[in-house]
Amino acid sequence: MSNADNRESYTEHDYKPEASNNPIQSARFCISSCERELTKQSNDKLQMDAGAASGGASDDFSSNSPAAAVSRWSYAVTRRYQHLLDKSTPFVLRRWIAFAAIAIIYVIRVYFVQGFYIVSYALGIYVLNLLIGFLSPQVDPEVHGFSDGPTLPTRGSDEFRPFVRRLPEFKFWYSITKAFCIAFVMTFFIVFDVPVFWPILLFYWVVLFTLTMKRQILHMIKYRYLPFSSGKLRYGGQRASSTESTGLLPRD
Repeated sequence: MSNADNRESYTEHDYKPEASNNPIQSARFCISSCERELTKQSNDKLQMDAGAASGGASDDFSSNSPAAAVSRWSYAVTRRYQHLLDKSTPFVLRRWIAFAAIAIIYVIRVYFVQGFYIVSYALGIYVLNLLIGFLSPQVDPEVHGFSDGPTLPTRGSDEFRPFVRRLPEFKFWYSITKAFCIAFVMTFFIVFDVPVFWPILLFYWVVLFTLTMKRQILHMIKYRYLPFSSGKLRYGGQRASSTESTGLLPRD
């Protein structure tokens, strides 16, 4: 018998100890065989999963697939839309004129349709919520326990601190404009035209607006702040007084 045959014979038979002669070695051999088989199966499964994942990813993100084209188009539209919003930020008056035009169009639409009063009521509640955020300070003294005194300057000698709103002006304008646009689109769907007696909704909204604004005004009076910049000290107005104060300094 050749050496190759001897090695083959040795590989197939000599590594299989008989259980009757050496049970411990036989048990170790069985355990190692099972571990090798399990490792091989797990590696094969991982390779199959990796191949399937790479194939699916290449199909989804390939340049010729419709999903990738739609994703690129939506990303470009989103960037362009955000760019236009960023450019419109300094034009405060023009933005509010555009909002007024949209609001007038919505009112005319509801007037001629004679319906969708529940949509208008929900829109009014949302606008009232935005208005409260616009008139409220970012740090509410009542919530944070600032009850010992005013948190904003009340005298001319105090340091000027600009009023920081909880809802900034641009976000307020953007939210209210988007709300009117959504409400205008909803008026073209008859499912939102819920029959309701609109004077009751109007009366309830007026009462809610009155109570909410009364509470907000009392909050302003209690903590002595105004949600607007008119009448407050500015740096330009202090230029003359600062010049006079520097003239009183001793000179060499």
